[in-house]
Amino acid sequence: MNRKGKLYFRYGTMGSAKTALLLTMAYNFEERKMQYACLKPFIDTREGTRCVIRSRIGIERDCSWIYTDTDLHQLARSLFEKSGKIIDWFLIDEAQFLTAEQVDQLARVVDDFGSNVICFGLRTDFKSRLFEGSRRLFEIADTIDEIKSTCTCGRKTIINARIDSNGDFVEEGAQVEIGGDDRYIAVCRKCWRNKRIEQSSRDILPFEEAIVNNADHQ
Repeated sequence: MNRKGKLYFRYGTMGSAKTALLLTMAYNFEERKMQYACLKPFIDTREGTRCVIRSRIGIERDCSWIYTDTDLHQLARSLFEKSGKIIDWFLIDEAQFLTAEQVDQLARVVDDFGSNVICFGLRTDFKSRLFEGSRRLFEIADTIDEIKSTCTCGRKTIINARIDSNGDFVEEGAQVEIGGDDRYIAVCRKCWRNKRIEQSSRDILPFEEAIVNNADHQ
């Protein structure tokens, strides 16, 4: 087979227009009559049971679900057999939620069929730790690109900070918790660190005051 595809990983923080870029690419492929497929992990439930990829700016497109037990190499083969054609481009949203095994399966789609696979997703979670799917993509992707966005201070965003109802950063909890602007904010590393220091100081002061008050009453 002479087709030479690539496995791409395009990552950025929340709000960096990753999904909008994916949908724009899908539109361009459609205009050029190219074969493509949009997919995303089923764990992303922000659109309820609707099987769509939707951007914050309001545009959306139908997609296929990727379940935790989906074999993506077999899925690609099934799509080829159904359409009678090799799909030129696979566009994967929220790729951080893929398993390492599924990323390997995507690599096989590229190598065996010559398709191009572009994975869009986050690099790290709210604790600044790599997601499983992202880690594997960093390890084996042919091309890795950062989609940059800017913190309110002007620096580049790096951290996807999880916030509570008061806007404070949450530091404990499950790695995966689906949410939008009400649960996450993208910030630079310095702002993330400063906010955590501020919160720690705020938590320590009442404790110290309690100790002083207790000593005064003894």
